[in-house]
Amino acid sequence: MSNAQDDEIVGKAYDGRLMRRLLGYVRPYRWQVALATAAAVLHSGMAVVGPYFNQILIDRYLAPRQGAQAHNFLDRYLPHKPNPGIEVIALLYIAALMLGFLFDFAQTYIMQWVGQHSMFDLRRDLFGHLQRLQIAFFDQNPIGRMVTRVTNDVQALNDMIASALVAFFDDSFVLIFIVVILFHYDWRLALLTLCALPLITFAAFYFRRAVRDSYRRMRAALARINAFLQEHISGMAVVQVFNRENLAREQFREINRAHRGAWIDAVIAHAIYYPVVDILSNLAVAGILLFGGTWVLHGRLTPGILVAFIMYAQRFFRPIQDLSEKYNLMQSAMASSERIFKLLDTPVTLATPPQPAPISNSPGRIEFDHVWFAYKGEDWVLQDVSFSIEPGSTVAVVGHTGAGKTTLISLLLRFYDVQRGAIRLGGVDIRHLDLQQLRRRFGVVLQDPYLFSGAVAHNIRLGEAEISDEAILHASRSVNLHEFIEELPQGYDTVLRERGNELSTGQKQLVNFARALAPNPPYLILDEATSSVDTDTELRIRAALNHLVKDRTSIIIAHRLSTIQRADQILVMHKGRLREQGAHQELLRLHGIYWRLYRLQYKDQELPPEAAPASLLTT
Repeated sequence: MSNAQDDEIVGKAYDGRLMRRLLGYVRPYRWQVALATAAAVLHSGMAVVGPYFNQILIDRYLAPRQGAQAHNFLDRYLPHKPNPGIEVIALLYIAALMLGFLFDFAQTYIMQWVGQHSMFDLRRDLFGHLQRLQIAFFDQNPIGRMVTRVTNDVQALNDMIASALVAFFDDSFVLIFIVVILFHYDWRLALLTLCALPLITFAAFYFRRAVRDSYRRMRAALARINAFLQEHISGMAVVQVFNRENLAREQFREINRAHRGAWIDAVIAHAIYYPVVDILSNLAVAGILLFGGTWVLHGRLTPGILVAFIMYAQRFFRPIQDLSEKYNLMQSAMASSERIFKLLDTPVTLATPPQPAPISNSPGRIEFDHVWFAYKGEDWVLQDVSFSIEPGSTVAVVGHTGAGKTTLISLLLRFYDVQRGAIRLGGVDIRHLDLQQLRRRFGVVLQDPYLFSGAVAHNIRLGEAEISDEAILHASRSVNLHEFIEELPQGYDTVLRERGNELSTGQKQLVNFARALAPNPPYLILDEATSSVDTDTELRIRAALNHLVKDRTSIIIAHRLSTIQRADQILVMHKGRLREQGAHQELLRLHGIYWRLYRLQYKDQELPPEAAPASLLTT
């Protein structure tokens, strides 16, 4: 999935393996498909009776010939006089048109219904699979590409199911019915009509190849457009502050130009192919007029049959045009299904074991046992890290950027699995625990606050039905958020826009604090939670922090050492290794890395090491 070439997969016109998997989503609606197929067959029958009625009308009533042989089974049932006979033919024609309309409506409606339900199921499975994939997958794949999978690629499959699957049978039955009728009338004119077929097939071959290339380039360009838009709209503030609008506009113009060029090439292919088919079909009609007209003059063919032949010849080539378009839909769908099923086949490497170990309700000991971890190969981010956190204690993690502090949290929450060593919770390796139960026991506040579209209460609860309104109020009051929410137009029911953009960064972070506390988790993780907030918000959190960490096992990652000096234990990370650990004063007396970090932060104040500023952990 990380390869950009994935968006340029051409795919076969038909792949049995992919088709079987795709039809697995249609199988629950097989009775509806069978009904649509029956409607397609009946519609095909109604579509070919018009010229047949014209032949009867001409040969029996408009230009009857003495001793002419009957070519239809209706002769014995129709009136012999023209007046009632023409009315009967007209009524039969109208009845065939109405029935054809009803069958066509039934076929179209049913298959659109089946297509939407099938793709609903497929999108549900795609989104569910994306939620189960490990974070490492999203580190390597653009979000825009994932959006393309769930939207455009699924829509391509829907087009095939709704427009091509049963319509293919419809066109095929029309062709079969017409060929049978033509040979029934006159095998010589039937062969003459079919003479144009090799040339049309040759034109269709080149048309399919040209359109296939255009569709491939369109899909690739569309995937790049989605990825570019997602990236630049999300980073619009950076684009504007560095005056990159013109450069971004030029880059987007190039991608958009590629998409436009592919569309124009497809339009040109259509503009050439369909007139070519019309010319060839008209040449076939001209041949029928030449030879058939001569045979009519010599009494070897009736005028009605000649007219019917011309009408059938004209209708014969329309399904061929449609089948060429269905071929392109099929090929596009095969390419989309290949990408979709490749995504669905991406293994979920971080999953709950078949028989997970039970998780104790009481807080347990957290233990890192000789942990090694690398995001890629053996470029180790953590090297032989060992420490333990006792239940109810507060542990701080400090170190330079890139020292591996946040990676410790990602491993503890099992966003990634360690390559060597083990992480235990309550004496049990976290790889043996239920993944959802493990994460549910942690309240996490990250550096960058993230809110979803929806009400404030929804953003705190996040769909967890067990979190009551009282728990939301309690969590909001605990982080001094309640007064601010009460000032909103609808209070906790105030609907926030995407990412909560109408709130300040500090206000969004307070909502994240309330979200972490609402389920009353036994473990609390603060990952640079106060680094991006304003002074007023930091004072609010400082006033509440003693209450937040009380009776909880807390892990605080911070750059500002003033936030962690009262921690029970401080872990000092340096270049992926745990270099020092101990209480604040103990680490200062070592005159090591922590002491240098401390002196570096407070050098302008010229404070001695023992003059520690007030901690965030004190009110």
